[in-house]
Amino acid sequence: MQRTCVINIVGLSPNLIGDATPRLRAFAKATGGVRTLRPPLPAVTCSSQSTMLTGLAPSEHGIVGNGWHDRALGEVQFWKQSNQLVGGEKVWETARRIVPQFRCANAFWWYAMHATTDCMVTPRPQYRADGRKIPDCLTRPAELRDELQQKYGQFPLFKFWGPLADLTSTDWIARAAIDLLAPDRAECLAGQRNDLVLVYLPHLDYALQKAGPTHTSIREELRELDRVVDGVLQACDHYGYRPLIVSEYGIVPVRDAIWLNRILRDAGYLKVRLEGGREHLDLESSRAFAVADHQVAHVSVRDPADIAEVDAILTKVDGVERTLSGDARCAAGLDHPRAGDIVCVSAVDRWFAYGWWFNDSDAPDYARTVDIHRKPGYDPCELFYDPKLIWPKGRAMRKLLLRKLGFRALLDVIPLDASLVRGSHGRVDVPRGFDPVLLGELPDPFLESELPMSCVRDAILATTLGRAHPREVEAEFKSSTRALLRGGRR
Repeated sequence: MQRTCVINIVGLSPNLIGDATPRLRAFAKATGGVRTLRPPLPAVTCSSQSTMLTGLAPSEHGIVGNGWHDRALGEVQFWKQSNQLVGGEKVWETARRIVPQFRCANAFWWYAMHATTDCMVTPRPQYRADGRKIPDCLTRPAELRDELQQKYGQFPLFKFWGPLADLTSTDWIARAAIDLLAPDRAECLAGQRNDLVLVYLPHLDYALQKAGPTHTSIREELRELDRVVDGVLQACDHYGYRPLIVSEYGIVPVRDAIWLNRILRDAGYLKVRLEGGREHLDLESSRAFAVADHQVAHVSVRDPADIAEVDAILTKVDGVERTLSGDARCAAGLDHPRAGDIVCVSAVDRWFAYGWWFNDSDAPDYARTVDIHRKPGYDPCELFYDPKLIWPKGRAMRKLLLRKLGFRALLDVIPLDASLVRGSHGRVDVPRGFDPVLLGELPDPFLESELPMSCVRDAILATTLGRAHPREVEAEFKSSTRALLRGGRR
């Protein structure tokens, strides 16, 4: 059995591997070059990761985006963490059927909670009754949490997401992951080493969304990330792990957002209610609304008789490249109850904002805060301080001090100006060079220049177990990989 480490460098695409990333470039050259992956629709974190780990489409594993409209609860759910939401057998479960003693550790890949992995580290802040959010993480085994935070400091949650997001959190995750590779870690893991370690390095994702992939600042971000990746690769070599590098999507430059919920409101389908003088989305009364998720939006339509009319409205919206409903939605791999009745895909240089208000003064109070669970859509504006504020960092520090003193204070420092965002993702069809990647020493049939993302599961099995259990591993290959074995091409 070959121990394997799968390093997920979020946002990495072929056009970013070059002079600024000498370690990544050398690794790609030494292992057969840069292969690209064709992601599922939508090409977003939760859907892509679930497809990589199960080999299934969103219609089968059920993760149709980073969030969805839960019709039974009548709520929008975003960034949930339970692995029980993901349908299908995960790659470590498949490996465990072949080799019962197979062990897997997860360092920050999503849906880490309540999973059947042997070891995990995932962000889990403490939400205090006084309104404070305290940085923290959750681990299995439980004592790993204190050990990691004693060695590397408190998990830097506010450097993981928000206007302060930077390399600090990625560096912390990399250090924790190296601990999971080390043989002495086996002492607290029932005396056994991990056979598969999943590592999530998010920094590039945030830099690309903020500045855009062509901005001059990205070169320095790449250099710093390359340094962190080099540390993980050195640890893999030292501890006997074969590294595979993947990414979930590539990030393309964008120029502006599309506000579908404003359009649905104008058409009379979306309703709001006033609370404290602010407009809140009224799901109870709305006949249709959109859950925005980067370059894809899931539109829920309460009455099936309205779907055709709503589809006709959305098709005409500037920046909407196509809409999927009925058979087209099914053909796109999104035939699942969590998916919208209509799925909108933006033009390559646009993305979907979640808001429904026409005047910024009417926006709900949480719109100007980092609040990933309350907002009924993804909000990349949370990566910025509002440039209209005088010394926004000082404003934030003052509010945090008030919270420490026991006062409730709203951290309202996030802008509502969607034009600040310069990079996005979610589409399957992207310009050449912006695709997600697969790097590593791989056996047949994973030598094609482009592979479906569902093949990542099989590539992991072939790398870890292929030589020791070739027949059993080949029997587990999905149809996409069998097509390559037969010489099929996309």
